[in-house]
Amino acid sequence: MIAFSALDLSPIVEGATAADALRNTLDLARHAEAWGYKRYWLAEHHNMSGIASAATAVVIGHVAGGTRTIRVGAAGIMLPNHSPLVIAEQFGTLESLYPGRIDLGLGRAPGTDMLTSRALRRDLATAADQFPQDVVELQIYFDDPEPNQKIRAVPGAGLKVPLWILGSSLFGAQLAAHLGLPFAFASHFAPDALHQAIAIYRERFQPSAQLDKPYVAVAANVIAADSDDEARRLFTSLQQSFVRLRRGQPGQLPAPIDDIDSFASPHERTGADHALIYSFLGPRDKVGAGLKSFLDQTQTDELIVTGHIYDHAARLHSFEIAAQILKGLTKS
Repeated sequence: MIAFSALDLSPIVEGATAADALRNTLDLARHAEAWGYKRYWLAEHHNMSGIASAATAVVIGHVAGGTRTIRVGAAGIMLPNHSPLVIAEQFGTLESLYPGRIDLGLGRAPGTDMLTSRALRRDLATAADQFPQDVVELQIYFDDPEPNQKIRAVPGAGLKVPLWILGSSLFGAQLAAHLGLPFAFASHFAPDALHQAIAIYRERFQPSAQLDKPYVAVAANVIAADSDDEARRLFTSLQQSFVRLRRGQPGQLPAPIDDIDSFASPHERTGADHALIYSFLGPRDKVGAGLKSFLDQTQTDELIVTGHIYDHAARLHSFEIAAQILKGLTKS
């Protein structure tokens, strides 16, 4: 059976609050655990009025504390925003509280706009270029400390929290391969380099203390419903959100609409359709066929399911259908 996990951006829907979003996140995580999801990923974004997971380590603690067995991780922590020591301490604390259940995915994007990046108080001129060295520094903090090591993560030292490299380009694939780390590709919104990145990662992978062979996860939007018309309508929330972001007008997740063409121009629709090409929507049979084709194309080790859906009950239903489908699928 293909391993599958859930990515939740803790969406704040129009008319709701961050508190509502975080309650829904925990509810979805509890259901995902019961449905057989292997991991529950949460992402770092800043100054986004529609996303409640900015303090990602805090939300991970909230989810891990409210579940029992599912792994909970960051997909990801945007390392250029932070000191590696602070992240080692945060995730060392999480691993100490929830041993064997924490994953730390790392990305080099800021997870926000440039003005907000400056407010996060890291040196923008060098932070992204420093990303490979910061990852290695994190590895040192989680490894067994040397006898005369002057700086240690407490908690963190010796806990060997699993690291992942996240990416939407070839850079992340090359770094993950070089360091011998698992690699997750953000194909749910940045599809262009997917197949080349996977190929480079697998070809160049060097075994490490953490991982002896390549391990790839890829992400897809899944909007599953009882009918094709219902799924297409639910999908318009994500389409609107994406178009608004491209317009420079991000906001809370909007309610679905009957006709996306009344909202987006042909040019905007083309851009959204391309970026969201790995979106599988419809009733069970249609989504299942689409996911099977995607798994066959990528030969991924793990599928990351995400679904930006306005109505929480509909979101639960979609993730449940996806789990039922994926339990019956294997890589060919």
